[in-house]
Amino acid sequence: MRNTLVLNASYEPLTTVSLKRAVVLVLQDKAVVEHAHPLGMVRGSGVSVPVPRVIRLQRYVRVPFRQRAPWSRRGVLARDQFLCAYCGRRATTVDHLQPKSRGGADSWLNTVAACAEDNQRKADRTPEQAGMRLLRQPFEPTPEATLMLALGLRGSDMAELAPWLPAAAMAVA
Repeated sequence: MRNTLVLNASYEPLTTVSLKRAVVLVLQDKAVVEHAHPLGMVRGSGVSVPVPRVIRLQRYVRVPFRQRAPWSRRGVLARDQFLCAYCGRRATTVDHLQPKSRGGADSWLNTVAACAEDNQRKADRTPEQAGMRLLRQPFEPTPEATLMLALGLRGSDMAELAPWLPAAAMAVA
């Protein structure tokens, strides 16, 4: 789970990382803990670090401006809340609406989360050819929404991390 928010040295959100990666960055003095989980500590031989929820890099990292969120299988599953687009059950795979064998691309608008059973049933066909209906249409999330999806924030967590998140991201949630 990538549940630690990484801030640039200028306090702008960059990405999310795993707990292990966050602790490594802190121990290497590449980042400092801005906000820690109130009840957790990561302990090792001679070292103790609070479980980081938000870390800030010590040096500024220049990031090219992104107008679009990069596509990923994990991103599609998170966007669709790990629910199958065909039946609504738990999704574990990504299905291409226009199959890749027929020129379909790895893109936000051509992929949906699907359970393994429905993905196999649809096979190498379009949903129309397979007689399957989508419960919801795919969409391209904004970069802010992708960050929120990666964090997997819910209610109280959202309020806890609100000071470090951009207003646009808060509007998405």
